[in-house]
Amino acid sequence: MAELKNLTKRGENYSQWYNELVVKADLAEQSAVRGCMVIKPYGYAIWEKMQRQLDDMFKETGHVNAYFPLLIPKSFLSKEAEHVEGFAKECAVVTHYRLKNSEFGGVTVDPAARLEEELIIRPTSETIIWNTYKNWIQSYRDLPILCNQWANVMRWEMRTRLFLRTAEFLWQEGHTAHATKEEAEAEAVKMLNVYSTFAEKYMAMPVIKGVKSESEKFAGAVNTYTIEALMQDGKALQSGTSHFLGQNFAKAFDVQFLDKENKLSYVWATSWGVSTRLMGALIMSHSDDNGLVLPPALAPIQVVIVPIYRGEEQLAQIDEKVAGIVSALKAKGISVKYDNADNKRPGFKFADYELKGVPVRLVMGGRDLENNTIEVMRRDTLEKETRTCDGIVEYVEQLLADIQNNIFEKARKFRDESIREVDTYEEFKKEIEKGGFIYAHWDGTAETEELIKEETKATIRCIPEDMDATPGVCMVTGKPSARRVLFARSY
Repeated sequence: MAELKNLTKRGENYSQWYNELVVKADLAEQSAVRGCMVIKPYGYAIWEKMQRQLDDMFKETGHVNAYFPLLIPKSFLSKEAEHVEGFAKECAVVTHYRLKNSEFGGVTVDPAARLEEELIIRPTSETIIWNTYKNWIQSYRDLPILCNQWANVMRWEMRTRLFLRTAEFLWQEGHTAHATKEEAEAEAVKMLNVYSTFAEKYMAMPVIKGVKSESEKFAGAVNTYTIEALMQDGKALQSGTSHFLGQNFAKAFDVQFLDKENKLSYVWATSWGVSTRLMGALIMSHSDDNGLVLPPALAPIQVVIVPIYRGEEQLAQIDEKVAGIVSALKAKGISVKYDNADNKRPGFKFADYELKGVPVRLVMGGRDLENNTIEVMRRDTLEKETRTCDGIVEYVEQLLADIQNNIFEKARKFRDESIREVDTYEEFKKEIEKGGFIYAHWDGTAETEELIKEETKATIRCIPEDMDATPGVCMVTGKPSARRVLFARSY
Protein backbone atom coordinates (compact mmCIF):
# COMPACT_ATOMS: atom_id res chain seq x y z
CA MET A 1 0.00 0.00 0.00
CA ALA A 2 2.97 2.30 0.53
CA GLU A 3 3.70 2.07 -3.20
CA LEU A 4 0.13 3.02 -4.05
CA LYS A 5 0.13 6.03 -1.72
CA ASN A 6 3.19 7.36 -3.54
CA LEU A 7 1.46 7.37 -6.94
CA THR A 8 1.34 10.95 -8.25
CA LYS A 9 -2.17 12.28 -8.87
CA ARG A 10 -3.19 12.87 -12.49
CA GLY A 11 -4.19 16.45 -11.77
CA GLU A 12 -0.80 17.27 -10.26
CA ASN A 13 1.47 15.91 -13.00
CA TYR A 14 -0.13 13.71 -15.66
CA SER A 15 3.15 12.71 -17.29
CA GLN A 16 4.70 11.67 -13.99
CA TRP A 17 1.50 9.80 -13.01
CA TYR A 18 1.73 7.80 -16.24
CA ASN A 19 5.43 6.99 -15.87
CA GLU A 20 4.98 5.88 -12.26
CA LEU A 21 1.89 3.81 -13.00
CA VAL A 22 3.59 1.83 -15.79
CA VAL A 23 6.39 0.87 -13.38
CA LYS A 24 4.38 0.37 -10.16
CA ALA A 25 1.69 -1.71 -11.87
CA ASP A 26 4.47 -4.04 -13.08
CA LEU A 27 3.84 -3.36 -16.77
CA ALA A 28 7.32 -2.37 -17.94
CA GLU A 29 10.63 -0.85 -16.95
CA GLN A 30 13.63 0.77 -18.58
CA SER A 31 16.32 -1.59 -19.89
CA ALA A 32 20.11 -1.40 -19.98
CA VAL A 33 19.81 -0.22 -23.59
CA ARG A 34 18.88 3.46 -23.78
CA GLY A 35 15.40 3.97 -25.21
CA CYS A 36 14.43 0.29 -25.03
CA MET A 37 12.08 -1.27 -22.49
CA VAL A 38 11.55 -4.53 -20.67
CA ILE A 39 7.88 -5.54 -20.85
CA LYS A 40 7.20 -7.39 -17.59
CA PRO A 41 4.97 -10.48 -17.36
CA TYR A 42 1.83 -8.61 -16.31
CA GLY A 43 2.26 -6.02 -19.05
CA TYR A 44 3.02 -8.70 -21.59
CA ALA A 45 -0.10 -10.64 -20.54
CA ILE A 46 -2.21 -7.61 -21.52
CA TRP A 47 -0.34 -7.32 -24.83
CA GLU A 48 -0.91 -11.04 -25.45
CA LYS A 49 -4.66 -10.58 -25.04
CA MET A 50 -4.56 -7.69 -27.49
CA GLN A 51 -2.45 -9.71 -29.89
CA ARG A 52 -4.66 -12.79 -29.67
CA GLN A 53 -7.83 -10.84 -30.34
CA LEU A 54 -6.37 -8.85 -33.23
CA ASP A 55 -4.85 -11.99 -34.73
CA ASP A 56 -8.26 -13.67 -34.70
CA MET A 57 -9.80 -10.62 -36.37
CA PHE A 58 -7.10 -10.58 -39.06
CA LYS A 59 -7.63 -14.25 -39.81
CA GLU A 60 -11.41 -13.77 -39.96
CA THR A 61 -10.75 -11.27 -42.79
CA GLY A 62 -8.62 -13.77 -44.71
CA HIS A 63 -5.11 -12.84 -43.62
CA VAL A 64 -2.31 -15.25 -42.77
CA ASN A 65 0.83 -14.76 -40.70
CA ALA A 66 4.36 -14.88 -42.09
CA TYR A 67 7.78 -13.68 -40.94
CA PHE A 68 10.35 -11.58 -42.78
CA PRO A 69 13.97 -10.72 -41.89
CA LEU A 70 14.95 -8.23 -39.20
CA LEU A 71 17.81 -6.91 -41.36
CA ILE A 72 17.24 -5.00 -44.59
CA PRO A 73 19.96 -4.21 -47.17
CA LYS A 74 20.59 -0.47 -47.25
CA SER A 75 20.07 -0.42 -51.03
CA PHE A 76 16.45 -1.54 -50.56
CA LEU A 77 15.60 1.64 -48.67
CA SER A 78 17.05 3.72 -51.49
CA LYS A 79 14.56 2.37 -54.03
CA GLU A 80 11.52 4.33 -52.79
CA ALA A 81 12.69 7.92 -52.32
CA GLU A 82 9.81 9.25 -50.20
CA HIS A 83 9.94 6.17 -47.96
CA VAL A 84 13.66 6.39 -47.22
CA GLU A 85 13.42 10.13 -46.56
CA GLY A 86 10.70 9.47 -43.99
CA PHE A 87 12.77 6.95 -42.04
CA ALA A 88 16.42 7.86 -42.72
CA LYS A 89 16.95 9.76 -39.46
CA GLU A 90 15.56 6.88 -37.36
CA CYS A 91 17.53 3.96 -38.83
CA ALA A 92 19.97 1.83 -36.85
CA VAL A 93 22.74 0.51 -39.11
CA VAL A 94 24.71 -2.76 -38.86
CA THR A 95 28.19 -2.28 -40.32
CA HIS A 96 30.21 -5.30 -39.05
CA TYR A 97 29.54 -8.99 -38.54
CA ARG A 98 32.19 -9.99 -36.01
CA LEU A 99 33.85 -9.05 -32.72
CA LYS A 100 37.32 -10.01 -31.52
CA ASN A 101 39.17 -10.00 -28.23
CA SER A 102 40.80 -6.67 -27.45
CA GLU A 103 44.39 -6.43 -26.27
CA PHE A 104 43.06 -4.10 -23.56
CA GLY A 105 40.52 -6.66 -22.34
CA GLY A 106 36.94 -7.36 -23.38
CA VAL A 107 35.93 -7.32 -27.03
CA THR A 108 36.13 -4.86 -29.90
CA VAL A 109 34.69 -4.66 -33.41
CA ASP A 110 36.88 -6.52 -35.89
CA PRO A 111 37.71 -3.93 -38.60
CA ALA A 112 38.33 -6.77 -41.06
CA ALA A 113 34.70 -7.89 -40.70
CA ARG A 114 33.07 -4.86 -42.30
CA LEU A 115 29.99 -5.73 -44.37
CA GLU A 116 30.14 -5.05 -48.10
CA GLU A 117 26.69 -3.48 -47.79
CA GLU A 118 25.38 -2.12 -44.52
CA LEU A 119 22.19 -3.63 -43.14
CA ILE A 120 19.34 -1.64 -41.59
CA ILE A 121 17.44 -2.95 -38.55
CA ARG A 122 13.88 -2.74 -39.86
CA PRO A 123 12.03 0.48 -39.04
CA THR A 124 9.17 -1.07 -41.06
CA SER A 125 9.20 -3.89 -43.61
CA GLU A 126 7.72 -2.63 -46.89
CA THR A 127 11.04 -2.84 -48.73
CA ILE A 128 12.11 -6.35 -47.72
CA ILE A 129 8.58 -7.66 -48.21
CA TRP A 130 8.10 -6.17 -51.66
CA ASN A 131 11.47 -7.53 -52.73
CA THR A 132 10.13 -10.94 -51.62
CA TYR A 133 6.72 -10.49 -53.27
CA LYS A 134 8.52 -10.07 -56.59
CA ASN A 135 9.32 -13.81 -56.36
CA TRP A 136 5.77 -14.75 -55.36
CA ILE A 137 3.77 -12.87 -57.98
CA GLN A 138 3.67 -13.62 -61.71
CA SER A 139 -0.01 -13.78 -62.59
CA TYR A 140 -3.37 -12.43 -61.40
CA ARG A 141 -3.91 -15.97 -60.09
CA ASP A 142 -1.26 -15.25 -57.42
CA LEU A 143 -3.28 -12.34 -56.08
CA PRO A 144 -4.33 -11.15 -53.63
CA ILE A 145 -1.58 -11.79 -51.08
CA LEU A 146 -2.86 -11.05 -47.58
CA CYS A 147 0.08 -11.34 -45.15
CA ASN A 148 0.62 -10.09 -41.63
CA GLN A 149 3.67 -10.39 -39.41
CA TRP A 150 4.07 -9.97 -35.65
CA ALA A 151 7.52 -8.54 -35.08
CA ASN A 152 9.73 -5.97 -33.43
CA VAL A 153 11.01 -2.85 -35.19
CA MET A 154 13.55 -0.16 -34.33
CA ARG A 155 13.26 3.57 -34.83
CA TRP A 156 16.03 5.47 -33.13
CA GLU A 157 14.07 7.81 -30.87
CA MET A 158 15.91 10.38 -28.77
CA ARG A 159 13.08 11.18 -26.36
CA THR A 160 11.41 8.00 -25.18
CA ARG A 161 8.53 7.06 -22.89
CA LEU A 162 7.54 3.51 -21.95
CA PHE A 163 5.05 2.07 -24.47
CA LEU A 164 4.31 5.43 -26.11
CA ARG A 165 7.64 5.99 -27.82
CA THR A 166 10.57 3.60 -27.54
CA ALA A 167 13.48 2.88 -29.87
CA GLU A 168 12.43 -0.77 -30.16
CA PHE A 169 8.77 -1.74 -29.98
CA LEU A 170 6.50 -4.66 -30.79
CA TRP A 171 3.83 -4.49 -33.44
CA GLN A 172 2.05 -6.20 -36.26
CA GLU A 173 2.39 -5.07 -39.85
CA GLY A 174 0.04 -6.23 -42.57
CA HIS A 175 1.28 -6.11 -46.17
CA THR A 176 -1.14 -6.95 -48.94
CA ALA A 177 -0.88 -7.12 -52.73
CA HIS A 178 -3.83 -6.70 -55.11
CA ALA A 179 -4.69 -6.77 -58.81
CA THR A 180 -6.69 -3.53 -58.80
CA LYS A 181 -6.62 -0.10 -57.23
CA GLU A 182 -10.21 -0.49 -56.01
CA GLU A 183 -9.43 -3.76 -54.23
CA ALA A 184 -6.37 -2.28 -52.49
CA GLU A 185 -8.23 0.85 -51.39
CA ALA A 186 -11.07 -1.30 -50.03
CA GLU A 187 -8.53 -3.40 -48.13
CA ALA A 188 -6.96 -0.35 -46.49
CA VAL A 189 -10.37 0.91 -45.35
CA LYS A 190 -11.42 -2.56 -44.18
CA MET A 191 -8.36 -2.91 -41.95
CA LEU A 192 -8.90 0.54 -40.47
CA ASN A 193 -12.40 -0.62 -39.56
CA VAL A 194 -10.90 -3.73 -37.91
CA TYR A 195 -8.72 -1.45 -35.77
CA SER A 196 -11.67 0.79 -34.95
CA THR A 197 -13.79 -2.19 -33.88
CA PHE A 198 -10.95 -3.55 -31.74
CA ALA A 199 -10.33 -0.17 -30.07
CA GLU A 200 -13.97 0.39 -29.19
CA LYS A 201 -15.20 -3.14 -28.48
CA TYR A 202 -12.17 -4.54 -26.64
CA MET A 203 -10.13 -1.54 -25.45
CA ALA A 204 -13.33 0.41 -24.62
CA MET A 205 -11.60 3.38 -26.26
CA PRO A 206 -13.67 5.58 -28.61
CA VAL A 207 -11.86 6.65 -31.77
CA ILE A 208 -12.37 9.00 -34.68
CA LYS A 209 -11.66 7.56 -38.14
CA GLY A 210 -10.27 9.67 -40.92
CA VAL A 211 -7.56 10.34 -43.49
CA LYS A 212 -4.22 11.94 -42.70
CA SER A 213 -3.22 15.20 -44.37
CA GLU A 214 -0.52 15.05 -47.05
CA SER A 215 2.26 16.06 -44.65
CA GLU A 216 1.13 13.68 -41.88
CA LYS A 217 0.70 10.55 -44.01
CA PHE A 218 3.03 7.53 -43.97
CA ALA A 219 6.22 7.93 -46.01
CA GLY A 220 5.59 6.28 -49.37
CA ALA A 221 1.79 6.08 -49.08
CA VAL A 222 -0.85 7.56 -51.39
CA ASN A 223 -3.32 7.78 -48.50
CA THR A 224 -3.02 7.05 -44.79
CA TYR A 225 -6.19 6.19 -42.86
CA THR A 226 -6.04 6.61 -39.08
CA ILE A 227 -7.93 6.12 -35.84
CA GLU A 228 -7.39 8.93 -33.33
CA ALA A 229 -8.16 8.64 -29.63
CA LEU A 230 -8.22 11.26 -26.89
CA MET A 231 -6.32 10.69 -23.66
CA GLN A 232 -7.49 12.02 -20.30
CA ASP A 233 -5.03 14.93 -20.39
CA GLY A 234 -6.64 16.22 -23.60
CA LYS A 235 -3.89 15.06 -25.96
CA ALA A 236 -4.59 12.91 -29.01
CA LEU A 237 -2.95 9.57 -29.67
CA GLN A 238 -2.70 8.02 -33.13
CA SER A 239 -3.80 4.49 -32.29
CA GLY A 240 -3.65 2.64 -35.59
CA THR A 241 -2.99 3.38 -39.26
CA SER A 242 -3.77 1.73 -42.57
CA HIS A 243 -2.04 2.84 -45.75
CA PHE A 244 -3.04 2.67 -49.39
CA LEU A 245 0.38 2.48 -51.05
CA GLY A 246 -0.77 2.63 -54.65
CA GLN A 247 1.84 1.10 -56.97
CA ASN A 248 4.79 2.93 -55.39
CA PHE A 249 6.51 -0.12 -53.91
CA ALA A 250 5.57 -2.38 -56.81
CA LYS A 251 7.29 0.04 -59.18
CA ALA A 252 10.29 0.48 -56.88
CA PHE A 253 10.82 -3.31 -56.77
CA ASP A 254 9.45 -4.08 -60.25
CA VAL A 255 6.62 -6.30 -59.04
CA GLN A 256 4.42 -6.91 -62.10
CA PHE A 257 1.80 -9.52 -62.97
CA LEU A 258 0.02 -10.77 -66.06
CA ASP A 259 -3.62 -9.66 -65.79
CA LYS A 260 -6.64 -11.46 -67.25
CA GLU A 261 -6.02 -9.76 -70.62
CA ASN A 262 -2.46 -11.12 -70.57
CA LYS A 263 -1.00 -7.63 -70.08
CA LEU A 264 1.74 -6.75 -67.61
CA SER A 265 0.56 -4.52 -64.76
CA TYR A 266 2.10 -3.27 -61.53
CA VAL A 267 0.61 -4.63 -58.31
CA TRP A 268 -1.43 -2.42 -55.94
CA ALA A 269 -0.49 -2.45 -52.25
CA THR A 270 -1.52 -1.73 -48.67
CA SER A 271 0.20 -1.85 -45.32
CA TRP A 272 -1.31 -1.40 -41.85
CA GLY A 273 -0.18 -1.70 -38.26
CA VAL A 274 -0.70 -1.21 -34.55
CA SER A 275 1.95 -1.45 -31.87
CA THR A 276 2.59 -1.65 -28.13
CA ARG A 277 1.66 2.05 -28.18
CA LEU A 278 -1.86 0.65 -27.66
CA MET A 279 -0.71 -0.27 -24.14
CA GLY A 280 -0.10 3.42 -23.48
CA ALA A 281 -3.50 4.25 -24.96
CA LEU A 282 -5.19 1.70 -22.71
CA ILE A 283 -3.52 3.12 -19.60
CA MET A 284 -4.21 6.77 -20.38
CA SER A 285 -7.80 6.30 -21.58
CA HIS A 286 -9.20 4.76 -18.41
CA SER A 287 -6.85 4.67 -15.41
CA ASP A 288 -7.29 6.78 -12.29
CA ASP A 289 -5.41 7.99 -9.21
CA ASN A 290 -5.67 4.51 -7.66
CA GLY A 291 -3.96 2.79 -10.58
CA LEU A 292 -4.93 0.93 -13.72
CA VAL A 293 -8.52 0.55 -14.84
CA LEU A 294 -8.60 -2.32 -17.32
CA PRO A 295 -11.55 -3.21 -19.55
CA PRO A 296 -12.54 -6.79 -18.69
CA ALA A 297 -12.06 -7.88 -22.33
CA LEU A 298 -8.29 -7.31 -22.02
CA ALA A 299 -7.66 -7.87 -18.31
CA PRO A 300 -5.31 -10.84 -17.67
CA ILE A 301 -7.17 -11.42 -14.39
CA GLN A 302 -10.85 -10.51 -14.69
CA VAL A 303 -11.86 -11.58 -11.19
CA VAL A 304 -9.72 -11.93 -8.07
CA ILE A 305 -11.03 -13.62 -4.91
CA VAL A 306 -9.39 -12.85 -1.56
CA PRO A 307 -10.22 -14.72 1.67
CA ILE A 308 -10.15 -13.06 5.10
CA TYR A 309 -9.83 -15.71 7.76
CA ARG A 310 -8.78 -16.61 11.27
CA GLY A 311 -6.83 -19.81 11.44
CA GLU A 312 -6.20 -22.67 9.06
CA GLU A 313 -9.54 -24.34 9.76
CA GLN A 314 -11.54 -21.31 8.66
CA LEU A 315 -9.33 -20.86 5.58
CA ALA A 316 -9.98 -24.50 4.63
CA GLN A 317 -13.74 -23.89 4.87
CA ILE A 318 -13.49 -20.75 2.71
CA ASP A 319 -11.24 -22.62 0.22
CA GLU A 320 -13.92 -25.28 -0.14
CA LYS A 321 -16.71 -22.72 -0.59
CA VAL A 322 -14.74 -20.65 -3.11
CA ALA A 323 -13.61 -23.65 -5.17
CA GLY A 324 -17.07 -24.07 -6.67
CA ILE A 325 -17.27 -20.36 -7.57
CA VAL A 326 -13.84 -20.47 -9.20
CA SER A 327 -14.63 -23.51 -11.32
CA ALA A 328 -18.01 -22.10 -12.38
CA LEU A 329 -16.44 -18.77 -13.40
CA LYS A 330 -13.74 -20.57 -15.39
CA ALA A 331 -16.39 -22.68 -17.09
CA LYS A 332 -17.83 -19.43 -18.45
CA GLY A 333 -14.44 -18.43 -19.86
CA ILE A 334 -13.74 -15.88 -17.13
CA SER A 335 -10.13 -15.63 -15.93
CA VAL A 336 -10.13 -15.80 -12.14
CA LYS A 337 -7.44 -15.90 -9.48
CA TYR A 338 -8.02 -17.14 -5.96
CA ASP A 339 -5.33 -15.52 -3.82
CA ASN A 340 -5.19 -17.41 -0.53
CA ALA A 341 -1.41 -17.03 -0.14
CA ASP A 342 -0.43 -16.11 3.42
CA ASN A 343 2.65 -14.04 2.56
CA LYS A 344 0.69 -10.76 2.21
CA ARG A 345 -2.07 -9.22 4.28
CA PRO A 346 -5.54 -8.76 2.72
CA GLY A 347 -5.18 -4.97 2.75
CA PHE A 348 -2.01 -5.17 0.72
CA LYS A 349 -3.67 -7.52 -1.76
CA PHE A 350 -6.65 -5.18 -2.15
CA ALA A 351 -4.38 -2.23 -2.96
CA ASP A 352 -2.20 -4.28 -5.30
CA TYR A 353 -5.09 -5.66 -7.37
CA GLU A 354 -6.64 -2.20 -7.46
CA LEU A 355 -3.33 -0.79 -8.73
CA LYS A 356 -3.23 -3.49 -11.41
CA GLY A 357 -6.76 -2.77 -12.56
CA VAL A 358 -8.43 -6.14 -11.91
CA PRO A 359 -12.08 -5.43 -12.88
CA VAL A 360 -13.87 -7.36 -10.11
CA ARG A 361 -12.73 -8.25 -6.59
CA LEU A 362 -14.60 -10.77 -4.45
CA VAL A 363 -13.87 -11.05 -0.74
CA MET A 364 -15.09 -13.79 1.60
CA GLY A 365 -14.63 -13.66 5.36
CA GLY A 366 -15.84 -15.79 8.28
CA ARG A 367 -19.17 -13.98 8.58
CA ASP A 368 -19.72 -14.30 4.81
CA LEU A 369 -19.11 -18.01 5.14
CA GLU A 370 -21.82 -18.27 7.81
CA ASN A 371 -24.29 -16.11 5.84
CA ASN A 372 -23.59 -17.56 2.39
CA THR A 373 -22.56 -14.08 1.18
CA ILE A 374 -19.58 -12.51 -0.58
CA GLU A 375 -18.40 -8.90 -0.97
CA VAL A 376 -18.19 -7.63 -4.55
CA MET A 377 -16.15 -4.59 -5.61
CA ARG A 378 -16.01 -3.22 -9.16
CA ARG A 379 -12.77 -1.48 -10.11
CA ASP A 380 -14.24 1.13 -12.45
CA THR A 381 -16.38 2.84 -9.79
CA LEU A 382 -14.84 1.35 -6.60
CA GLU A 383 -18.38 0.53 -5.43
CA LYS A 384 -18.80 -2.37 -2.98
CA GLU A 385 -21.81 -4.49 -2.17
CA THR A 386 -22.50 -7.72 -0.30
CA ARG A 387 -24.43 -10.34 -2.22
CA THR A 388 -25.61 -13.88 -1.66
CA CYS A 389 -23.42 -16.59 -3.14
CA ASP A 390 -26.49 -17.98 -4.88
CA GLY A 391 -26.31 -16.79 -8.47
CA ILE A 392 -23.01 -14.98 -7.89
CA VAL A 393 -21.40 -16.46 -11.01
CA GLU A 394 -24.13 -15.13 -13.32
CA TYR A 395 -24.04 -11.81 -11.49
CA VAL A 396 -20.27 -11.46 -11.98
CA GLU A 397 -20.59 -12.40 -15.65
CA GLN A 398 -23.11 -9.59 -16.17
CA LEU A 399 -21.07 -7.21 -14.02
CA LEU A 400 -18.04 -7.68 -16.27
CA ALA A 401 -20.15 -6.76 -19.30
CA ASP A 402 -21.50 -3.71 -17.44
CA ILE A 403 -17.98 -2.59 -16.49
CA GLN A 404 -16.79 -2.95 -20.10
CA ASN A 405 -19.69 -0.82 -21.29
CA ASN A 406 -19.36 1.74 -18.50
CA ILE A 407 -15.66 2.28 -19.15
CA PHE A 408 -16.38 2.87 -22.84
CA GLU A 409 -19.29 5.24 -22.22
CA LYS A 410 -17.26 7.26 -19.71
CA ALA A 411 -14.41 7.63 -22.23
CA ARG A 412 -16.83 8.49 -25.04
CA LYS A 413 -18.58 11.16 -22.94
CA PHE A 414 -15.20 12.72 -22.12
CA ARG A 415 -14.14 12.60 -25.78
CA ASP A 416 -17.41 14.06 -27.10
CA GLU A 417 -17.34 16.89 -24.56
CA SER A 418 -13.77 17.65 -25.66
CA ILE A 419 -14.60 18.30 -29.34
CA ARG A 420 -15.14 22.00 -30.07
CA GLU A 421 -15.74 23.92 -33.28
CA VAL A 422 -13.88 27.20 -33.81
CA ASP A 423 -14.01 29.68 -36.69
CA THR A 424 -11.15 32.11 -35.97
CA TYR A 425 -7.46 31.57 -35.39
CA GLU A 426 -7.52 33.65 -32.19
CA GLU A 427 -10.28 31.43 -30.82
CA PHE A 428 -8.29 28.37 -31.91
CA LYS A 429 -5.20 29.52 -29.99
CA LYS A 430 -7.25 29.93 -26.82
CA GLU A 431 -9.14 26.65 -27.15
CA ILE A 432 -6.09 24.52 -27.96
CA GLU A 433 -4.64 25.43 -24.55
CA LYS A 434 -7.58 23.61 -22.94
CA GLY A 435 -6.72 20.36 -24.76
CA GLY A 436 -9.11 18.16 -26.67
CA PHE A 437 -10.04 18.03 -30.35
CA ILE A 438 -10.58 21.29 -32.22
CA TYR A 439 -12.72 21.14 -35.34
CA ALA A 440 -11.76 23.97 -37.71
CA HIS A 441 -11.49 24.99 -41.35
CA TRP A 442 -8.07 24.78 -43.07
CA ASP A 443 -7.17 25.85 -46.59
CA GLY A 444 -5.51 22.54 -47.49
CA THR A 445 -1.96 23.89 -47.84
CA ALA A 446 1.15 22.49 -46.17
CA GLU A 447 2.30 26.07 -45.43
CA THR A 448 -0.75 26.86 -43.31
CA GLU A 449 -0.56 23.47 -41.62
CA GLU A 450 3.10 24.05 -40.70
CA LEU A 451 2.37 27.58 -39.43
CA ILE A 452 -0.34 26.26 -37.09
CA LYS A 453 2.01 23.54 -35.86
CA GLU A 454 4.86 25.99 -35.19
CA GLU A 455 2.68 28.53 -33.40
CA THR A 456 0.41 26.24 -31.38
CA LYS A 457 2.09 22.77 -31.32
CA ALA A 458 -1.20 21.41 -32.70
CA THR A 459 -1.32 19.11 -35.72
CA ILE A 460 -4.04 17.92 -38.03
CA ARG A 461 -4.96 14.56 -36.57
CA CYS A 462 -7.20 13.60 -39.49
CA ILE A 463 -9.79 14.68 -42.00
CA PRO A 464 -12.70 12.94 -40.25
CA GLU A 465 -14.78 10.33 -42.01
CA ASP A 466 -18.10 10.83 -40.24
CA MET A 467 -18.20 14.55 -39.45
CA ASP A 468 -19.76 17.54 -41.22
CA ALA A 469 -18.22 18.20 -44.67
CA THR A 470 -19.67 21.69 -45.23
CA PRO A 471 -17.25 24.06 -47.05
CA GLY A 472 -16.08 27.26 -45.40
CA VAL A 473 -13.05 29.52 -45.11
CA CYS A 474 -9.68 28.78 -43.47
CA MET A 475 -9.42 30.14 -39.94
CA VAL A 476 -5.85 31.36 -40.65
CA THR A 477 -5.80 32.63 -44.24
CA GLY A 478 -9.47 33.20 -45.06
CA LYS A 479 -9.04 31.14 -48.23
CA PRO A 480 -11.67 28.56 -49.26
CA SER A 481 -11.76 25.38 -47.18
CA ALA A 482 -13.33 22.15 -48.42
CA ARG A 483 -14.34 21.09 -44.90
CA ARG A 484 -13.36 21.23 -41.24
CA VAL A 485 -10.52 19.01 -40.03
CA LEU A 486 -9.57 17.73 -36.60
CA PHE A 487 -6.69 19.40 -34.75
CA ALA A 488 -5.09 18.48 -31.42
CA ARG A 489 -1.84 18.41 -29.56
CA SER A 490 -0.63 14.85 -29.52
CA TYR A 491 1.77 12.25 -28.23
